[in-house]
Amino acid sequence: MGTVLVVEDSLTDMQILIQCLQQDGINVLIAQSGEEAFAAITQQRPDVVILDVVLPGCSGFEVCRQLKAEESTSRIPVVMCSTKGTEMDRFWGMKQGADAYLSKPIDQDELVRTVKQLIPR
Repeated sequence: MGTVLVVEDSLTDMQILIQCLQQDGINVLIAQSGEEAFAAITQQRPDVVILDVVLPGCSGFEVCRQLKAEESTSRIPVVMCSTKGTEMDRFWGMKQGADAYLSKPIDQDELVRTVKQLIPR
């Protein structure tokens, strides 16, 4: 079905995302910081990246911007996923190159639908 990298520093939120995606047959990789995300992407290229905005070290916005700036990772779809849900946050996330922006608490059906639309066929 595809592989998704979940970049989330909250263990509770990570477990919810993992369970939600795996129930739908999606393989899940995990990272808890931007640095771990880059290492995971280098080792095993995911089909989609789900990024929290507030992360230790560099923010999800910075990670997204770097992924989209690199030729080797620029085509990997990015879903920003954050408690920062204002229109300005959403605008800023999309401006960094995000392909979708979902606010927490996550609507699990919307998450799965969004990820499935972004996984390349």
